[in-house]
Amino acid sequence: MEAQARGLLETEPLQGRDEDAIASADSPSMLSEEEKEELKAELVQLEDEITTLRQVLSAKERRLVEIKQKLGMNLMNELKQNFSRGWHDVQTTTAYKKTHETLSHAGQKATAAFSNVGTAISKKFGDMSYSIRHSISMPAMRRK
Repeated sequence: MEAQARGLLETEPLQGRDEDAIASADSPSMLSEEEKEELKAELVQLEDEITTLRQVLSAKERRLVEIKQKLGMNLMNELKQNFSRGWHDVQTTTAYKKTHETLSHAGQKATAAFSNVGTAISKKFGDMSYSIRHSISMPAMRRK
């Protein structure tokens, strides 16, 4: 079915293989001259209809572009809207919510750990500073 639908949208006339497939379905030798003429007339009519449909589609596509321009819609705006809509859809999924919650909790734990490390380092520097000041102030320590 998809191949048939795709065939209707092709812009090229029938290809050699397509003509062979049609020819094998109804052998020309089995058709009378009258049937051949009817089929040729139908073929011309179908090709004309396809051409007309392509022209109508083209006109509608141009009109679509005109309307979008008048409304201020352009490719960039559509991409932004699609991205925003997609991001919103992602954020509302259960997996995203669980991941966000887990990472947020992990971030809080990491912040607390870094704070504790920072406090410990500050305390050590404070102790070292006291030791240095104390050793400078005691002359007996300097002579050794």
